[in-house]
Amino acid sequence: MANIKSAMKRIRQDAKRTERNKARRSRVRTYVKQVEVAIAEGKGEDARAALVLAQKELDRAAGKGLIKRNNASRKVSRLNARVRAIAAA
Repeated sequence: MANIKSAMKRIRQDAKRTERNKARRSRVRTYVKQVEVAIAEGKGEDARAALVLAQKELDRAAGKGLIKRNNASRKVSRLNARVRAIAAA
């Protein structure tokens, strides 16, 4: 355990950030999963609505530095392609 005051503060900050990031990561996964479930069930409208929310959440995660911007863009692009494929079918 740290004895220096600044190190103790740093430990507290890290713990807070870790919890926040866990919650954000979980939230992103939940929204992405909703899109994937709608795609699997073949529900085009539900998938499109879920994609809008997932895209927003992925962009927010990228903005907060949780994931890289290109990673978020790639995920959105791939989900979008799958949603469009369902709409076309």
